[in-house]
Amino acid sequence: MTLILGIESSCDETGVAIYDSENGLLANTLYSQIDLHRQYGGVVPELASRDHLRKIIPLIDEALINAKKTLNEIDAIAFTAGPGLNGALLIGATVANSIAFANKIPLIPVHHLEGHILSPILADKNLAPPFVALLVSGGHSQIIAVEKIGSYHILGDTLDDASGEAFDKTAKMLGLPYPGGRYIAELARHGKESYPLPRPMLNSGNLTMSFSGLKTAVLTLIQNLEKQQISIEGQVLADIAKSIEEAITDVLVKKSMMAIKETGIKQLVVCGGVSANLTLRNKLNDYAKRHDYRIVYPPLDLCTDNGAMIALAGYYRFKDRQSGYSFSVNPRWDLSSLQIQN
Repeated sequence: MTLILGIESSCDETGVAIYDSENGLLANTLYSQIDLHRQYGGVVPELASRDHLRKIIPLIDEALINAKKTLNEIDAIAFTAGPGLNGALLIGATVANSIAFANKIPLIPVHHLEGHILSPILADKNLAPPFVALLVSGGHSQIIAVEKIGSYHILGDTLDDASGEAFDKTAKMLGLPYPGGRYIAELARHGKESYPLPRPMLNSGNLTMSFSGLKTAVLTLIQNLEKQQISIEGQVLADIAKSIEEAITDVLVKKSMMAIKETGIKQLVVCGGVSANLTLRNKLNDYAKRHDYRIVYPPLDLCTDNGAMIALAGYYRFKDRQSGYSFSVNPRWDLSSLQIQN
């Protein structure tokens, strides 16, 4: 049995979890800064760092209590070393290094995106590579071939805004609260696709994505409706939200299915905050059922940033004996540079 304490502090959520190699997730504590940043319409890095500092120790204490464990029983501490906000990452790194050094516990720096990619294992312990990963979050829209844990080949990326950013930025145009993706999804449940919006690079013939053109099209749509003195509320608002959701998810599904066809790997992992979108899940599930593909998602409560995925990724790194004290972080850490040796 191996116990890993995971710490996540890459952006606006402070997460701490304890993972048991035999019994799975024993504790998962999370504090979201959404209310703090909402008044600014986005994440303020300095405020994020200060809030991580305020919450991280109490969350570690809470996780240990919930898991009924002590620091003496922890085999290793994993922390997010990148990518992310530099100041926020340094808070997690400093706390993790201090606790690990003081208690003579091995320390494991973890790549944030590797945590997301492996998070579906928390829902299905039998999940194993090879698989294609659709990683869709606020800052990333990538399609990745995972030959084995620790070996990642990026097949497709976004040229500009990620899908999560497209949701949030179009939501802001519509006057919806931050983060807007969840509000777009909620409104879309009551809307119809009444407004034709572009699917950028849908038929590009490759796995590259782009969502900035969609954002511009939504802005143009809003301006045209305002010129016609049409109020953007009620059913109109719901229909715009539905049109946005359909456009974004159509691109993600098409590119994912292309990746499966090109690689011949009939197993897809969908991860990151946007993986919680039910329209995306329904479209992917329908396609998989018709073409005999397998799709695995993380649990809904583990789609966004959390300590559980960092603890899990840390476990695989610990198995590979990749540990050592280091206060350095890498805000722009390239996923494809990772490698597990064994």
